[in-house]
Amino acid sequence: MAIVRIRSLLAVTMLTGIYSLVVAVLFVLMDAPDVALTEAAVGAGLMVILMLGTIALTTREERPHRMRHNLMALLVVAVTGAALIYATLDMPRFGDPEAPAHVHLSPRFTQESPEEIGIPNMVTSVLASYRGIDTLGEAVVVFAAAVGVLLVLGSGAVRGRKTSGRSRGEGGDQAP
Repeated sequence: MAIVRIRSLLAVTMLTGIYSLVVAVLFVLMDAPDVALTEAAVGAGLMVILMLGTIALTTREERPHRMRHNLMALLVVAVTGAALIYATLDMPRFGDPEAPAHVHLSPRFTQESPEEIGIPNMVTSVLASYRGIDTLGEAVVVFAAAVGVLLVLGSGAVRGRKTSGRSRGEGGDQAP
């Protein structure tokens, strides 16, 4: 709630980084150190650096928005949240030994991974080969974020830059 309410973009950036670190710790507690490492590197590291760079080149305070845009954003977030919560109803319980991942995937990875991939370390074979597309997806997300930042910075809204070739009062039919 603090991230949504604060107007200082620097404070929002710091709170976002702290939140990302807390989520990384939660991933470690759920025995997902690879996901935790990615969250810490991308969420608390790279995204905070990109956000600080954007703040350095733009403004430090958020401009107030019209209420209509805020209500539309709230509606989109509420619908997306409801869809995500609905999707979790079909998931198996946490730690359920009869979950499909434990019944079908784990035996296949532990028994067939060395022959299929040719890497004797099962964890490395899973992360490097089976989850290679996942890693590529994470790289695409980081690339999309970088492109988004560059588009924001190149939109003419950068502090101190002129959006047109002439400043006020120069040339043309304008009166002095």
